Amino acid sequence: MEYRFLGASGLKIPVMALGTAGFGGGDEAFRKWGEVGVKDATRLVDICLEAGLTLFDSADAYSKGLAEEILGEAIAGRRHQLLLSTKTGMRMAEGPNEVGTSRERIIRACEASLRRLRTEYIDIYHLHMFDAFTPVEDTLSAIDALVHAGKVRYFAVSNYSGWHLMKMLATAGRLGLPRPIAHQAYYSLAAREFEWELMPLALDQRIGTLVWSPLAGARLTGKIRRGMSAPAGTRAVTDVNGPSIPTEHLYRLIDALDTIASDTGMTIPQVVLAWTLSRPTVSGLVIGARDEKQLRDNLGVIGKTLDSLHIAALDAASDQAPIYPYWHQRLVSSERNPPPI
Repeated sequence: MEYRFLGASGLKIPVMALGTAGFGGGDEAFRKWGEVGVKDATRLVDICLEAGLTLFDSADAYSKGLAEEILGEAIAGRRHQLLLSTKTGMRMAEGPNEVGTSRERIIRACEASLRRLRTEYIDIYHLHMFDAFTPVEDTLSAIDALVHAGKVRYFAVSNYSGWHLMKMLATAGRLGLPRPIAHQAYYSLAAREFEWELMPLALDQRIGTLVWSPLAGARLTGKIRRGMSAPAGTRAVTDVNGPSIPTEHLYRLIDALDTIASDTGMTIPQVVLAWTLSRPTVSGLVIGARDEKQLRDNLGVIGKTLDSLHIAALDAASDQAPIYPYWHQRLVSSERNPPPI
């Protein structure tokens, strides 16, 4: 397993983390990700630890806490061998304070996650969503309290825009409060918008990137291709996360991936993961797995890299016309305004 520093922190993490959105399948939305129970989850944890994958990512919103409960059971007796990441912010129940990142919500949600995970501390605690109604000072003071209480080691954000994250970083610096070390974000060959503003910000501010859904909701597995639809019931059909991908754009990507997979002897998912791991600021990928076969295939990318010609081919096949002002910045790029990557 390869390990990388997470942003500007001294924490090293494996380049792959096991995501647990498919643990439990507590409602219709999460059953599309999987219905992994305690027995199968324990087996997946076994395989991960054997491979050196020591980071496990969850969220209180995954099946309303059930995913955290299953993960807590699956790691029982092995807490010292691994890192735990979980999140809060999304709605958990009815009520005006059951959503968002107010001080009250964060502290209460963290205590609940600790109970479900059967642990005394969380290694990386994420704010799962931006809360426009809570002052950033309020949110940071809650994180500060949890850090000083020994319940949170590091904190991060997820699904923030550039100005949201920069405002938080500036406020943390001004007030001497904990600084987010990472951003868990949606990024893949099929969705490269992260590169327009969030990646340059991460480079400038030394924020590590944890990529969620690097296979674009299973649409970059090769199960969807020209003249062939994905098998019924697979995530490539049922997963609704992330924006839609224009059909021809997806086919063009799969054509390029087919060629490179044939050249390298890698599977299509491994090629996609290898490309994503080559990108600036990326510290690790959060991968999901319904079963042992999927997990082992994803882990098979460890130690494999793509050469510059293969990376250039994938860059060209996946290029997207940026929105304003990024198309203008690209148009007038010069020695005073170079491309960010």
